[in-house]
Amino acid sequence: MKVLENKNAVITGGSDGIGLGIAKVFAQNGANLLLIGKDPEKLQKAQKELLDEHVVQVHTLAADLSAMDSLTQVSQTILSQFPSIDILVNNAGLGKFVPFEQVDNSLYEAHFNLNVKAPYFLTQGLLPALTRSKGNVINISSYFAHRMLPNRATTVYSATKGALNSFTKALAFEIGHLGVRVNAIAPGSISTPQFNRNLQALTAEKQAAFQTMVKEIYPLQHIGTAEDIAQAAVFLASENASWITGTILAVDGGLTTN
Repeated sequence: MKVLENKNAVITGGSDGIGLGIAKVFAQNGANLLLIGKDPEKLQKAQKELLDEHVVQVHTLAADLSAMDSLTQVSQTILSQFPSIDILVNNAGLGKFVPFEQVDNSLYEAHFNLNVKAPYFLTQGLLPALTRSKGNVINISSYFAHRMLPNRATTVYSATKGALNSFTKALAFEIGHLGVRVNAIAPGSISTPQFNRNLQALTAEKQAAFQTMVKEIYPLQHIGTAEDIAQAAVFLASENASWITGTILAVDGGLTTN
């Protein structure tokens, strides 16, 4: 039997990148899916790809989770499709690396709305369904919560991921008696379409410098893939991790060892 057979999983930011990678491996392991994203076309493409390859349910919901007034409606829509939720993956996020002195209130609010408020209140709205199933929550954090890199200005992004880590631990402590587990995954650099576009936009010299840096700071000497994060998510979501809660799991090729 597959480890997530007939489990219902909600994945925010599920139409591409790490979110879609998690969706694919969840589907391989038997989970039914509800993918949330902003772009209906991306969602439809992801849905078709998943349904072509796996015999599971795949629902989609186009929504802007950064809009606080939409979260209640999003929760209600999710519950109409999945009255019982086994897994919630809070993956949707924003990361714009702007020097501290250039961060204005608009950019600050945009980061906190999507990276902190959305997972906080979406989890709150879905908690009754998670409680019924004795389910679990997986928050996608980042090594940037506590590990900085040269020439990367990350104050606002790092602040949100630090907040997400603290939320993970505090919520795990608070709702453990309900039988609901809460964990986070902190990825290192991951090869996603957006990451690769950003890399290709650099000069050849800067791309070479990046590759050199990877070999110097990553013990395994390469960056990760969405599947690396997805396999960790499957473990945390499964009964194999039934006594794990409040953990921030580093999946980063050893980056945070130094």
